[in-house]
Amino acid sequence: MKNKERLLIDPVKMPEQEPETRIHNQKEVPLGFSLDQAKREALRCLQCKNPKCVEDCPVNIDIPRFIGQIAEGDITAAVRTVKEKNVFPSICGRVCPQEEQCQSRCTVGKIHKDVDKSVGIGRLERFVADWDRAHYTENTVRVETKTGKKAAVVGSGPAGLTVAGDLAKKGHSVTVYEALHKPGGVLIYGIPEFRLPKAIVQQEVENLEKLGVQFRYNAIIGNTFTLQELRDEYDTVFIGTGAGLPRFLNVPGENLLGVYSANEYLTRANLMRAYDFPNSDTPILRDERVVIVGGGNVAMDAARTARRLGAEHSMIVYRRSLDELPARKEEVHHAKEEGIEFHLLRNPVEIFGDEQGWVTGIQVIKMQLGEPDESGRRRPIPIPDSEYKIDCGIVIVAIGNRPNPLLLKETPELQVRDKGTLQITPETGETSIPGVFSGGDIVQGAATVILAMGDGRKAAEAMHRYMTGEQE
Repeated sequence: MKNKERLLIDPVKMPEQEPETRIHNQKEVPLGFSLDQAKREALRCLQCKNPKCVEDCPVNIDIPRFIGQIAEGDITAAVRTVKEKNVFPSICGRVCPQEEQCQSRCTVGKIHKDVDKSVGIGRLERFVADWDRAHYTENTVRVETKTGKKAAVVGSGPAGLTVAGDLAKKGHSVTVYEALHKPGGVLIYGIPEFRLPKAIVQQEVENLEKLGVQFRYNAIIGNTFTLQELRDEYDTVFIGTGAGLPRFLNVPGENLLGVYSANEYLTRANLMRAYDFPNSDTPILRDERVVIVGGGNVAMDAARTARRLGAEHSMIVYRRSLDELPARKEEVHHAKEEGIEFHLLRNPVEIFGDEQGWVTGIQVIKMQLGEPDESGRRRPIPIPDSEYKIDCGIVIVAIGNRPNPLLLKETPELQVRDKGTLQITPETGETSIPGVFSGGDIVQGAATVILAMGDGRKAAEAMHRYMTGEQE
């Protein structure tokens, strides 16, 4: 097929649950491509000789090759190609911001001058992973001869799981220490079932266990064990504890009953299955009017979760305009379809409560945009005397997270930067303690799954060299 013909093919839309149906269940919203749909979408790829999409993939998947294999109907080969660089394609195909990474560099999108018309790289990656889980039985992962070296991984989020997988494949013995009772970190407690089914994360963990990776749960490093104890027992250690300490607004009324951090709200709903209470053990407050403060993916997750928990009015309050929303365009689109209300250019100044201490509403002030600030976005400026109240029974604060300070306080030898993130050597991920490496959100702040995996891949390679004496 000639490129002119490929460019005439319209993007293939992935089937989804209808909004009126999905707000009453927790099932995944996009339903995935069929084989015919995937092959048609794959035919849109121009097979560039100098593919820019690969340059913007943090784990450097050979994107044209696996898409070409889909177009030819050789899905087995496509699986192998993707898994050469990405051990969790079923996760990345669902939650990575492809529109800001690989798909933003797609030649097809540039020719059409519309990133939404780029080849659906993420959707095709998801198709390959789902097909593999449903059909593939051959073990595609080659494990090298045992080295006799031992590595500890602290935290089982995307960075930690990547390190565990990469080191296990190189023949090292790996033990993952997880503070919670289930593995997956933010993948399991932060991202709702309707965006990333928990069974998928569990299966990826089971695949690591087949490689010999061991998991120890309810193990808090900095409490149950010290980092030094791990350092004494293992040849090398990776810290991937993420950014689990929520930030708050610091406005009056924030301690009222009915104010949640997004972390607590989503953990209750996702990990503890509060949406199924009383069939589950964990309750969660429900109200017809819920305000979510923030504009990122976590805010969208909380707003859509509140809608599924019965909120007639699930309202996003964000201090900038729609153009500055940090959430993925797809998540905003799904939120709007589900009736989420957007109160833009508004900022909270106080939370109100009744005599019993329960939330009754939130006072907001209107904002206008000024000159760009250090983030490059236009600075929000309050408009004097523009305050008004939004009635609500629940306020969810989703304005970001910081690294959990427990391990850092217990280990003062670890050097940190201004925002509490770990200081590392960029080329290797090694911290200020020799043999201790790190990556993911505890280094980058709240970032993306694929960036955390990229960090994990880089650190795993450095840890391998450290253990085998191949370092410079």
